Amino acid sequence: MDEFERLWRVRRRHAHIDALLRRREDGWDLRFTRNDRVLITQEFPDRESASAAADVRLRELQRAGWTSHW
Repeated sequence: MDEFERLWRVRRRHAHIDALLRRREDGWDLRFTRNDRVLITQEFPDRESASAAADVRLRELQRAGWTSHW
C-alpha cells in the first residue's frame, strides 16, 4: 500500500493539521490529522474529488485563524 502524500499543513498556537492523500486500488483516501493523530479519513472515487474536499477544508481552517505552513 502506498504512503500518504501531504497536500497541506496549517498551524495555530502549538498545533498543526495535515491533509494527506493516498491512492487505493479502487479510489483515494483523504485523511486529516491533528498533531499526527487521525481525525477523519474519507474515501473518494478520484483524486480531483479528494483534492477539492481538502481545498474546502483548508479555506474553512484559514477563516478560523489557522495559518498555512509547509
